[in-house]
Amino acid sequence: MVERILDAFPMAILDRDSDGKNIVLLAVENRQTKLYEQLVQNILFNESAFRAVDNKGNSALHLAARIGDFQPYPFAALQMQWEIKWFKYVKYSVPRDFFMNLNNEDMTPKEVFRTSHKDLVKEGTKWLTDTSNSCSLVATLVTTVAFATTATVPGGMKEGSWSPNLGRHPGFIVFAISSLIALSFSATSVIAFLSILTSRHHQKDFQSDLPKKLLLALTSLFISLAAMMFCFCAGHFFLVKDEFEHTAYLVIYAIACLPIAYFAMMQFPFYFALVLQTFKRVPQRTPFR
Repeated sequence: MVERILDAFPMAILDRDSDGKNIVLLAVENRQTKLYEQLVQNILFNESAFRAVDNKGNSALHLAARIGDFQPYPFAALQMQWEIKWFKYVKYSVPRDFFMNLNNEDMTPKEVFRTSHKDLVKEGTKWLTDTSNSCSLVATLVTTVAFATTATVPGGMKEGSWSPNLGRHPGFIVFAISSLIALSFSATSVIAFLSILTSRHHQKDFQSDLPKKLLLALTSLFISLAAMMFCFCAGHFFLVKDEFEHTAYLVIYAIACLPIAYFAMMQFPFYFALVLQTFKRVPQRTPFR
């Protein structure tokens, strides 16, 4: 609709509402990312629209610095990351002299951002701390189980040597590799979650540093859980290998892996949103589901 209006009446971009806001200011304030990107592409024809301020002297950058009603993520840490990326995208989308440095309250955009996001930083810090404590406990349990598993050799050892009796069996190879993967990645996950707990939690840290640490920790935790299930299935195979047909193994172990599959399905939307939000330059407006 906006594109049709601007094509038919290009001067409509200069129209203002009762608060003195034109389409550029409204797009920034309401976090309309795609619309703002389109306006930036035609900035040479709409330069005056980007230099505009509202009745309170707020430029587009001041409005980008204010915390808005649009909150695509129910998690404060991801919401804080979205707000920082949006502010910086607006800041560097046009030359610096386009935006007024002070509004009518003599506040710079940076001061507005710091003031309006103070509570969100506290909420994000609490959410990261609680999440890291809970997940590090799970990762520690996986590490303990994986360590005990690596010291257990199915089938025992050959007399007079350090060679396992089932060393050449495919199931034993899967068991050995998966137990090592579970131990390594669970230990990595514990360290990553501890690094989050001991890191700074300033506003700028929510843009890249903390989300990347969280992404590393969650990825390691998911891999360790999957490897632990493979290790369990491979070790259990030697207990029932003479009792069932080969096709029955697939059904039994598929059912055994259902809890991990259910957990992965429940966490995938959040994990996907974290990956997308961390590595994309322009924040996405698509809400979290």
